[in-house]
Parts: sequence; C-alpha cells; structure tokens
Amino acid sequence: MPVARTPPGGPAALAWANQSGARDFVLLGFAHVPRLRALLATLFLALFLLALLGNALIALLPGLDPALRAPMYFFLRQLALVELCFSLDVAPRLLLTLLRPGRGVSPAACALQLLLVLSCVTSECFLLTAMAWDRFVAICRPLHYGALVSLRRCRLLAAACWLAGVPVALVFTVWLFSFPFCGPRGIRHFFCDIAPLLSLVCADTRVFEANVLAATVLVMFIPFCLIATSYARILLVVLRMPSASGRLKALSTCASHLIVVILFYGTTGVIHLRPKASYSPESKQVVSLSYTLVTPMLNPLIYSLRNKEVKAALGRVCCQRRGTHLP
Repeated sequence: MPVARTPPGGPAALAWANQSGARDFVLLGFAHVPRLRALLATLFLALFLLALLGNALIALLPGLDPALRAPMYFFLRQLALVELCFSLDVAPRLLLTLLRPGRGVSPAACALQLLLVLSCVTSECFLLTAMAWDRFVAICRPLHYGALVSLRRCRLLAAACWLAGVPVALVFTVWLFSFPFCGPRGIRHFFCDIAPLLSLVCADTRVFEANVLAATVLVMFIPFCLIATSYARILLVVLRMPSASGRLKALSTCASHLIVVILFYGTTGVIHLRPKASYSPESKQVVSLSYTLVTPMLNPLIYSLRNKEVKAALGRVCCQRRGTHLP
C-alpha cells in the first residue's frame, strides 16, 4: 500500500503541498532557506538576464559580422540558442517559486518543462561533440577542412543535434508521468526533473531507472568519449608542431570549448548518471543551478573573452551601430 510522503522544508512546505490542487505539483526549491528567498531571487534574476544577454549576443553576432561565418561560429551560435532555450525553460519558474512559494504546477506544465530540459541537455551533448569534431578536422586535417566541414554538412549536423533530443525526452517524460504519484505532491527541486519526481512515485521504477541509466550512457558518456578521443588526437598533433606559436594558437582555439565541456559534463553527470543517488535534495539543487543558470551565463563570457575574433567582431558591430546613429 502506498505511503504518503511528507514534503521536507518544514511546516510551510507541507501546507503549500496540501493547499495546491489534488493533481497539481508544488515546487519546493530552496524551501529550507525561506529568509533568503528575496536575496536568491535577486541573484538568480541577475544570472538569468546575463545568460539571456550573453547568449542572444553570441547567437546574433555571426549574422551581423561576415568574419564570423566559419563553421566553428555556426556551431557556437547553435550552442547559444540551446542555452537560451534552457534558461527560458527553467529560470522563470525558479523565480516564480521564490517570489510566490506554494504556487501549484499542473502535471501538463511539469511534463512540458521536463521534456524541454531533457531535450536541451541531449542536444547540448551532441552539439559539444560536433564542435569537438570541427576542431579535430581543423587541426588534424587542415587541408581537407573545407571539403569535410561544408556549410551543408554543418546544417545537417545541427539539425540532427536539435532533433535527436526530442524522441529521447518524449519517451522518458511520457513513461515517468504514466506512474502513479502518491501523497502531497511537493517536489524537492526548483524545476521538474527526473530524480525529484521519482521520489513521489508509489510504484516499482527499477526498469525505468535502468533505462534512464542506459540512455544517459548513450547520450552523455559516448559523446564524452568521442570528445576526449578528439582532443587526445589534437594534442598529439599539436605536440608535433615545430613552432611554439603554432602550438599556442592551435590550443587557444580549443581552450574555450574544453572549458565548456568540463563545466557541462562535470555538473550534469552528477545528476543524471544516478537519478536516485544518496545526495541530499539540497545539494542536488546547488549542482543543478550550475548547469541551468551558471553555465549558460558563463559560456558567452568564456567564448568572448578568450576569442580575439569574437571580441573584434563585437567591436566592429558596435562601431557600425554607433556610426549609423551619428548625424
């Protein structure tokens, strides 16, 4: 017989979960620190606005400056668009949870948010792999770069990266929401994710969890291995270069992407490889913040500050816009 679970976070969290509609979920993100809600909302709003501004700029800049029409910037533009979708899916609900605690979330809205989160994570895994392939061809096969990394092939790769996440996300979202949920529907998180939703299910989820692990290995571990293999080959080629300046230039083109890969995989792997791990919900919220808000905010800074072409293009666009407004 199912046992009703008491949502953590104190009496207020229990009251919110009970006051919501019988079928609605209640996000209890940061319910354990009620006095910090206003401060956290201000901080997260600032991170959200920076992520929106930075990624919108990275997405628009290749279309405004002809110097950024290389395949590397095409993939960077796609990554910025994924980060925009990710931020727009998670941050508004997080801010609403902090400013209006106890507000119910319908199962349909929760399922849609989970679907978009899983789609964005999957698409980002594949996009980071495509970007590593681009750097591998540029450094290890420079004479064949134009033929191998054509605009048509880049568009096909980008479309595949975007679309690949949809069936995976759809299958697991529909499967998860087909389970019965019991007790007060308080989700110990700031967005609808697999792990906190699994804790509310009153049914055997072992088959589901095994399939989630298998899909996670396919979607995250295999692309990570491909990225690692690409960079191992790149490093071997770079070490054989006779010129120190050539080695430095080759490594600098890869440094930004490598930092983003480490940030992304270092945080998402902790959450998605073990959906029912023994980490506390509070620690999972902190880790989730790093890839839902912090990483989308940092990515544009990493790529713009470490890339001379992006900084130069930004300067040219600003000068052009300033010139058009002069009398």
